[in-house]
Amino acid sequence: MDLHLAGKRALVCGGSSGLGRAVAEALAAEGAHVALLSRDAEKLQVVADGINATSTGRAVIVTADLADHAGLLAAVDAAEGLLGGPIEILLNNTGGPPPSGVAGLDPELWRAQFDSMVLSVFRLTDRVLPAMRAAGWGRILNVASSSAVEPNPMLGVSNTLRAGITGWAKSLATEVAADGVTVNTLLPGRIDTPRIQQLDKAAAERTGVTPEQAQSKSVESIPVGRLGDPAEFGAVAAFLASPRAAYVTGSLIRIDGGAIRSI
Repeated sequence: MDLHLAGKRALVCGGSSGLGRAVAEALAAEGAHVALLSRDAEKLQVVADGINATSTGRAVIVTADLADHAGLLAAVDAAEGLLGGPIEILLNNTGGPPPSGVAGLDPELWRAQFDSMVLSVFRLTDRVLPAMRAAGWGRILNVASSSAVEPNPMLGVSNTLRAGITGWAKSLATEVAADGVTVNTLLPGRIDTPRIQQLDKAAAERTGVTPEQAQSKSVESIPVGRLGDPAEFGAVAAFLASPRAAYVTGSLIRIDGGAIRSI
């Protein structure tokens, strides 16, 4: 299936590894031009070089810290200059906080995580949205987590803030649907990324087992019986970013191997 993404301009946050990298690679394979954003220029360049060597779409890099809102908006300006026009596809993808509960946390920790995980998403989206609405076409994709609908007891901050993103995204989808802009939120489960490896290591230290044993235990709860491949996540995102998915908006898309138990 041709997704009709050739020549579309995308900004992919967290593009240096994991889910962001997988989405960037999937978009570029369909001919989209992608600007990869993260703090690490060296890692970004490695990903961009790989995309440029293998894909019909091209990749450029811009750097920013999601908590530095002025720097973030400047990075969008740079990305649009490098890509030759306004951003048409935005992947909001923020890093996850360390494992924790929610009781008794320092208010400054909440503020810092809100700035990087939530307010950065609002700022980025508000920056690119006017051009999308004027053009009558745009795609906003948000990477949240399955814990937004089935909270993980060890990911209290993530549970809370990701759930906030889902409410905001549903509200925004209603506001911009008539303008040809869709807003959808992806709910990854356990996909084989550095983030999952970090969480498995933390679980192993907490329970006195090896990281491999911790991962094996977690896989038992996944009906398909394995971790997800990042490319599988990227494929879903590429479809939702495409003109083919014009009638899908305001949705929570589970990519979790069936792990969420609720309907």
